Amino acid sequence: MASIGQIVPQTPGSEVLARARQRAILVPDCMVEARRIANTVIAGWHGRRKRGIGENFWQFRPYSEGESLSRIDWRRSARDDHTYVRDREWEAAHTVWLWADMSPSMMYKSTLGTVSKESRALVLMLALAEILARSGERIGCPGIMEPVAARNAAERLASAIMLSPPPEGLPDTQMIRGASDIVLIGDFLDDADRIMARIAPLARRNLRGHVVEIADPAEETFPYSGRTEFTDPETGEKLVSGRAETLREDYQRAYLARRDHLGQSLRRMGWSFVFHRTDHLASEALAALHGHLSGNPPQLSGAR
Repeated sequence: MASIGQIVPQTPGSEVLARARQRAILVPDCMVEARRIANTVIAGWHGRRKRGIGENFWQFRPYSEGESLSRIDWRRSARDDHTYVRDREWEAAHTVWLWADMSPSMMYKSTLGTVSKESRALVLMLALAEILARSGERIGCPGIMEPVAARNAAERLASAIMLSPPPEGLPDTQMIRGASDIVLIGDFLDDADRIMARIAPLARRNLRGHVVEIADPAEETFPYSGRTEFTDPETGEKLVSGRAETLREDYQRAYLARRDHLGQSLRRMGWSFVFHRTDHLASEALAALHGHLSGNPPQLSGAR
């Protein structure tokens, strides 16, 4: 996915190993930051209440044919002519698949950004994994880690990322079975229709999706002027502008149109969309994302 305004190393051939080493160095620091952010925002967040096998009473409901007779509450059933089952509350072991784009364009960081897009994406993914793991959810990463329900799921995910090969494009999701949530974090700078062509089949498979677009502030504001060379970190193609400021209006119009089109397309499909800039607090995007996962999206500036 293309970025702007920076020349970054490419990853074909022997440079793949160097790119993997770069990511391996970055991940531990991201894990530390992720845990800090998770601890900051986790107060008051709890697992979603659902029927299950926990200790606390949840509700009485009519017995359904085929259920175990041992679940019938005979005392409650004796009060009238109906047979009732006693449901209990638990922290539902729901599966949430997390994925962060780690393609070369995500390495971009302008002087206006506080961190690279890749660093912010990893922090958000690991912080969300930390919060969800504490709530008893099952955490997986397509093509990198099978779902696990464990308190140390975030650390296990971080280790798996360090050892995984560089991903290319959106993840392969053939291993995902049944109704789950999937969170996709990246810059999504490709054509919106092209991205939707990859994502739409996931919705038809009954996956609840959440997309977080990470942007460097320079990618939105286009602060360049004078002679400027732009390089596509994916292809190496270059564009030289003698007066970059003359491109600003057209660029911003196209950039915003692409983002709006992607967001509207995702929402029509029933998925959520969060836009986040790296000069904003990571906790803003994390809170918005967790809100969407919980069915109660907050209204926060910087995470739309």
